[in-house]
Amino acid sequence: MRRLFWFGLGMGAGAAGALATSRWLQRQAQRLAPANLARGARSAIAGAGGDAGETLAAAAAEFRKGMAEREAELRSSGLVPDGSP
Repeated sequence: MRRLFWFGLGMGAGAAGALATSRWLQRQAQRLAPANLARGARSAIAGAGGDAGETLAAAAAEFRKGMAEREAELRSSGLVPDGSP
């Protein structure tokens, strides 16, 4: 009788574990579906500062401005030739 009890308890625990694992795997597959990944990326970009295109354009403009300033510094110091023949 004891063996039957422990067998039944093991079967129940195994079935419960299998069911929980199956449900967890289904949730993960749903979460990682391409449509949900795209939706999550879109909301992350929107939450990180609005339009990603505007953010990238502002960063590129700031980079170009800094690059021009540094180039002017180097040219004035004589480390970089003026570029005129």
